[in-house]
This record gives sequence, C-alpha cells and structure tokens, in this order.
Amino acid sequence: MSTGTRTWLGPSAPERLALLHSTKSIAIVGASNNPARASFFVATYLLSSSPYDVYFVNPRADEILGRPVYPSLESLPVVPDLVDVFRRHDDLPTVLDETIAVGAKALWLQLGSWHEDVARRGEAAGLTVVMDRCVKIEHARFHGGLHLAGFDTGVISSKRALG
Repeated sequence: MSTGTRTWLGPSAPERLALLHSTKSIAIVGASNNPARASFFVATYLLSSSPYDVYFVNPRADEILGRPVYPSLESLPVVPDLVDVFRRHDDLPTVLDETIAVGAKALWLQLGSWHEDVARRGEAAGLTVVMDRCVKIEHARFHGGLHLAGFDTGVISSKRALG
C-alpha cells in the first residue's frame, strides 16, 4: 500500500454495483491454491456464489480449485471483463499494462492495495478502476450475502440464533 495522501476518487457504490452487474468474467491475477490466502477465499466465493466465469492467473501454479491456471492475462482463452489483482504494490504497473494490452474493461485492486498512478493511467486508458476494496465483500454486500463473519448463513433474522 502506498503511503501519502490519497487524492484519487474511485467509483461510487452505485457505480461499483453497475460494474459488477455488467461483468461476466473475472480474471484473478495472483490467484493462490493456498487456502490461507485471500485470493483463495475470494476465488472460492466467486465460484460458489456468483454468476461470473472465473479465470486464475499465476505463472507458478497449474490448478486451483480443480480449474486450470494460466501464466498470464494474455494466455487466457477469453478477454476478461474485470481483472482482480492480488499482487505486490511494485507489480501493479505491470499488471495494469497487461490489463490494457488484453482489452479488459476494469481493474480491481484488492483491500490494502492503493496505487494512484496506476489508477490514473488505467482511467486514461478507458478502464474502470477500483482500489482498496474486495470483490467478494462488494458482491456479497450488494447481493445480500454478507454476514458479520463474511459468510452467507442463509438465515435472514434480526435475532441471534440460540444454541
């Protein structure tokens, strides 16, 4: 995460909702097959609780959650609508360049990830850019699946469960 003053303003909640509604495919760059990693949790959620076609990008993995993993955005069989990034701060400009090169529509940087130059360059190239937010949390929040612990319990109630 970069230090300093944040001056860039990202999409509003209605704009993020519209982005998620228009998205059909998501590429997770930096996807991991380690269940302790945030990208694994997000991937599990997206595959089980969202309508998106999900693609994994990581040059050091072959399979995640029974699905193939691609070494780069360029090697994907489709152009993803949204590129969800789980990479170090210093890698973000390269991921942006790759996102622009393949023709994706949106770049989404996960919680804790903030890079104003990447955001400005991405927007100048016509991308919708979201930073420091989680696709899983945003999708669940907009679609009623967010529980205090981050899981969808399937129970709608204002009372605590007994027992």
